Amino acid sequence: MNDRLPWDIADADGGNTARAAGAQVARYLIVAMLLGAAALDLTRCGLVMTAARQPAPTAGLLTAGLVATGLTARTARGCQVGQRWAGWAALLIAAASAPQAAGSGFRSPYTIPDMATAALGMLLAITILATAGRMGRRDTTPQFPVCWTGKPHDVPPGSTP
Repeated sequence: MNDRLPWDIADADGGNTARAAGAQVARYLIVAMLLGAAALDLTRCGLVMTAARQPAPTAGLLTAGLVATGLTARTARGCQVGQRWAGWAALLIAAASAPQAAGSGFRSPYTIPDMATAALGMLLAITILATAGRMGRRDTTPQFPVCWTGKPHDVPPGSTP
């Protein structure tokens, strides 16, 4: 079974090094964002412990935060080594970040970590969606829009109409 992400696959002859290097940079960016999300979860856990008044809800929030941190770190590791499930898990983490941050209502003392979590979740989702479909396929090379080049859509790059 092939457990590599689609954007990790290079040409059979290894001639597609620039695209493979771009895929590696995108993967490192995703891993860095996932680790940032894990750090924000730990920050939120620390704030829960310092601002807690009731032990039962505090224990629940602390447990949920620690589980989220562990899953995010595990997903970052899976994404770093190129496992297919990690891309899907990272997308789910990104999609759940903004609602998770909004759960506390952006109230003090959670305002800064919640805003950072929501923003990081959106950036992570955009990064994953922007790189997943293109980075390993030759037929989807990003090109300048027609309005910038003045060439019709059916003219290949490098040729004249």
